[in-house]
Amino acid sequence: MTDHASTPTEPGAVIDSRSGGEDERRILRRDPDPHLFRPVQFRSVKARNRIMLSPMCQYSGDDGFSNDWHFMHLGARAAGGAGWVFTEAVHIEPRGRITPHCLGLWNDEQRDRLARIATFVEAQGAVPGIQLGHAGRKASVGRPWEGARPLTPAEGGWADLVSASPLPYARGWATPEAMSLDRIGESLADLGASVRRAREAGFKALELHGAHGYLIHQFLSPLSNRRDDAYGGSFEGRIRFLLESIEATRAEWPEELPLFLRISCTDWVEGGWDLVQTVRLASLLKERGQVDLIDCSSGGNDPRQAIPIHPGYQVPLAQAVRARSGIATGAVCLIHSPDLAESVLANGQADLVILGRALLADPVWPLRAAEALKARNVAWPRQYERSNIF
Repeated sequence: MTDHASTPTEPGAVIDSRSGGEDERRILRRDPDPHLFRPVQFRSVKARNRIMLSPMCQYSGDDGFSNDWHFMHLGARAAGGAGWVFTEAVHIEPRGRITPHCLGLWNDEQRDRLARIATFVEAQGAVPGIQLGHAGRKASVGRPWEGARPLTPAEGGWADLVSASPLPYARGWATPEAMSLDRIGESLADLGASVRRAREAGFKALELHGAHGYLIHQFLSPLSNRRDDAYGGSFEGRIRFLLESIEATRAEWPEELPLFLRISCTDWVEGGWDLVQTVRLASLLKERGQVDLIDCSSGGNDPRQAIPIHPGYQVPLAQAVRARSGIATGAVCLIHSPDLAESVLANGQADLVILGRALLADPVWPLRAAEALKARNVAWPRQYERSNIF
């Protein structure tokens, strides 16, 4: 009979006591090749793992320009082991910014500042990605630590907001102008020009921001789109602006580079955009073959939203979109632990885990996760190797 006290174990091992007796006990060890650290490829771009830094506004730019804060923030997460490092939302025109301190890509000088960041991120082994967007009726607000309230022109904001329909986001917010057909065409041209600059800056992945109540989402949701022309009404009408945005993007974005799309899978408000419509849209996008991954978020378009927040609460959205449409998905929001992230991928709920707060709190979260999951062949930067004492 085997002496229980002499049974060899290793850190992280789990004893599995079976009914066949002590001599049939065996040690279960973690998979040395966890899903989280398996390479993943979209089109010609291969990433070292399935961890993506979520696009998160830093509210630290000036006149749309990135600076040393953005270089440090994104560079640190690349050096910290993330596979995909995406910028915050970068806006296609000045009035499309969320705050006066958000980034833009409407001129070549902004492109050149961002190019330095893309080059450094790639040199650290990560895929440099950029998110492009337009805030629509949710533009011209203060930074979160300043109250995130609508700003007047006298306070540094601007008045000429645009949206699908002339409906304010909430009481006390400015009423936007409904975009004319000419204005829609101008916006698509602005998007194409920003995509071209993103390509020239050296980014290898691009995400369109179609979530959180910003302009594309404002067209998608019947809560914010009351148009009676070809861009409103039916599902086909409400998705038209998004489809044309994708066309404008692909006209400038190389065929060999991946395109992601962030969507709010549900408004969390009755009568709004919902998961059924998201799956229908995702199935269409899968068929068209222009979008490679849906970044599955939710909410942000109506202050009446009732969101059941808990760790991983949006993972079922990514799982449903992936299973029902066949398109790749990214799971996001409150994925905070290596075990939770690994379970999302191992259980086939998503293809990427998209981390926000976890990577804000710890730039080397991926390297610590590799230690926790006993992953092999995940190296710390040479400059930091002596810190690896776990």
